[in-house]
Order: sequence, then C-alpha cells, then structure tokens
Amino acid sequence: MNLRLKTTCYAVMATALILPAVALAQNPGNPFTQAQNLTNTVGTRAGIGTQQTLPGMAGSIINVVLGFLGILLLFYMLYAGFLWMTAGGDTKKVEKAQSIITQAIIGLLIIVMAFAISNFVLGSLINVSQTP
Repeated sequence: MNLRLKTTCYAVMATALILPAVALAQNPGNPFTQAQNLTNTVGTRAGIGTQQTLPGMAGSIINVVLGFLGILLLFYMLYAGFLWMTAGGDTKKVEKAQSIITQAIIGLLIIVMAFAISNFVLGSLINVSQTP
C-alpha cells in the first residue's frame, strides 16, 4: 500500500475515534445520568414511566401484546385472502383458505374477549388501589 494512502487512512481513523470524545467532553454532566433522564421522560410520555402502579404497567404491557396479536391476525387474514384469490379453482386451496379465515375469526374473538376481561380486571385493580 502506498505510504500516502496509509497516512490518509490513519488520519481518518484517528479523527473518527477522537471526535466523539471531544463532542462528549463539551456536554457537561454524566452521560449515564443524561441517558437515565432521557429514558424516564420517554417512558413517561409513552405512559410507562416509573411513577405508574403495577396494575397500570401490567395493563400497558397487555395492551401492547394484544395490539401486536391484532396486527398478526390482520396479516393472517391477508394471507388467507391471497391464498383464496390465487387458488385458481383448486378446491383444496379454497378449503385451506376458508379454514384459515375461520381460525382467524376465532382468534379475533379470543383477542377481543381477552382485551375486555383484562381491561375490566385491571381497571378494578386500579380503582381498588387508588381508594384511601
């Protein structure tokens, strides 16, 4: 390798290693404390801050999981519809698509019931924990 090319590569690598340290030196305070403060503000804005009670936090987690399952169910239904549309008259593919749609609707009912039950139970727990 050419000496000039080596020198340029070393200069670029040194600059890439030194500049982040200089940028951190300009910012006063401990970076770990800043990261913790940022995490707390983001968590508070998202509704999962450290000030939230255990039932409230469990409710947030359950809502996220049930929302994810709903999105997964949507993709499952889209797959079944695609299978049905591309069956081309093949009865086995149509029956498979109908079976998937039936299972997806049953899954939707289970998800809605789970949401309703968890919403009721967690709402009751929050009301009980907030009464003096």
